[in-house]
Amino acid sequence: MSNVFIALQANEETRPVVEAIVADNPLARIEHQPAMVRIEAPDRLTIRRDTVEAQIGRAYDLQELHINLITLSGNVDEDEDTLSLVWHG
Repeated sequence: MSNVFIALQANEETRPVVEAIVADNPLARIEHQPAMVRIEAPDRLTIRRDTVEAQIGRAYDLQELHINLITLSGNVDEDEDTLSLVWHG
């Protein structure tokens, strides 16, 4: 089992995104650092547009995630509704 992760800037825009990620990925671990939030999960981490929209109360384009993205680890599988980090074997 390998971990994947995403690191986002710690700010008011990312707070509901992090909450959405945690809601959709119960095995995710959150590490808060002074200016960054790192979310790590075993094997797969999925960000769902509809969950983020429910948290922020407006339409959300997953491309907005890139504004606050610092780094990530894993292969990216992406469409209009989900962005997943996973290691392809």
